[in-house]
Amino acid sequence: MKIALDAMGGDFAPAVTVEGAVETVNELPDTEVVLAGDEPALLRELSSKKYPQGRISIVHATEVVGMEEPPLQAVRKKKDSSLRRAVEMVKAGQADAAVSAGNSGAMMALALFLLGRSEGVERPAIATEMPSFENPFLLLDAGANVDCSAENVLQFALMGQRPRVGLLSRGEEPSKGNELTKEAFKLLEKSSVNFIGNIESRAVFLGHADVVVCDGFVGNIFLKTSEGLAEVVLKMIRREIGASRVGKLGYLLMKSGIRNFKKKTDYDEYGGAPLLGIRGTCFISHGRSSPKAIKNALTKAAEFARTRAHEAISAEIREYHASGKTPVAG
Repeated sequence: MKIALDAMGGDFAPAVTVEGAVETVNELPDTEVVLAGDEPALLRELSSKKYPQGRISIVHATEVVGMEEPPLQAVRKKKDSSLRRAVEMVKAGQADAAVSAGNSGAMMALALFLLGRSEGVERPAIATEMPSFENPFLLLDAGANVDCSAENVLQFALMGQRPRVGLLSRGEEPSKGNELTKEAFKLLEKSSVNFIGNIESRAVFLGHADVVVCDGFVGNIFLKTSEGLAEVVLKMIRREIGASRVGKLGYLLMKSGIRNFKKKTDYDEYGGAPLLGIRGTCFISHGRSSPKAIKNALTKAAEFARTRAHEAISAEIREYHASGKTPVAG
């Protein structure tokens, strides 16, 4: 598999992205990484690294899309950005997937502009894997769409379909929630999705659902609140441990458990999130990604592309439209 990496995207690029690429090719013998970005800067980063020759290459790009840059500006004005070059490689068949820790809005805009939507999909969605007490669950949309329709939410469920799909709401009863949630509930209830009904935030992390769907505004707030809470909990544990001798002694007994907790809640373990509903494979990573997170994003992007998941998503939505329950999106 050949993965195109926006090597200039992210808060700590290109040092972190290059290190993540090196770790990937050193661990995965069947994967190549193409670094899109400023060639002289990337060569400097690579000069001190050890990796199999021929497994990392560079596509030069003279521009970088800023983290706060308007997405449409990235599409219209920055024709030679590292992010655009990475997505263009997927379009041209020169790479199986594209990964970026840069501007997520720009990644979505370029993916839509260059690759297009999967057949029947109205709006792509970011599908983020998150931990729960039981098994990881999928949250979508995690921030691609601020404003959504009930039909959009239904399509998110179809795209991320696993055994149990829950609709994020403020109560379990069908009557709870805003107009969007109530309408989405009706559509999900009539669909082929294994819909378990509304799910409250507190129940999500108990593992009651395998997929949790919502609009991107709510999803992104839920995601970032969860990340912040996990970080604070770990900091509080460390503070309490260091506050007394008893705490330090207790840590020695609990060290393996705390380490496992950190691993399960650590974003680096998940790496990146696929953009579902486009004609190709694109993964979005956190701007603060570490080399480990970049490596895991590249690994997951390769797996996603290998299974051609985007084609399965198109087939699922085509089947739903063919049932006559809803018109095909234009």
